[in-house]
Amino acid sequence: MDSGALLDLTDDTFDDRLQRTDLPVLVDFWAGWCQPCKAIEPHLRELAGEFDGRLLVARVNVDESDLLAYRYAIRSIPTLLVVRDGRVLNQMVGAAPKDTIREFVTPYLEGLA
Repeated sequence: MDSGALLDLTDDTFDDRLQRTDLPVLVDFWAGWCQPCKAIEPHLRELAGEFDGRLLVARVNVDESDLLAYRYAIRSIPTLLVVRDGRVLNQMVGAAPKDTIREFVTPYLEGLA
């Protein structure tokens, strides 16, 4: 993954991609019409670059991947999940400043160089 890039996942690619990483994954559930989702996208790109090699930053378009939205009970967007080893470790609903998102994911990066 290029520094600052977000990995787009779908109903078809989500499980396979998450099984192929040992890193924690920050998953952004979003939609193209969602203004708060658009507002945090630059923050997510910056954090993807900042934590490159320690955190995988992915996104799921809820309009295109409704099975994942249902599976994770996404009722409001943006919703950010921290997932590792197939388990949801934490969840944040709503737009937040970059520093808040950084604080949200940092505890899950312990021990990752």
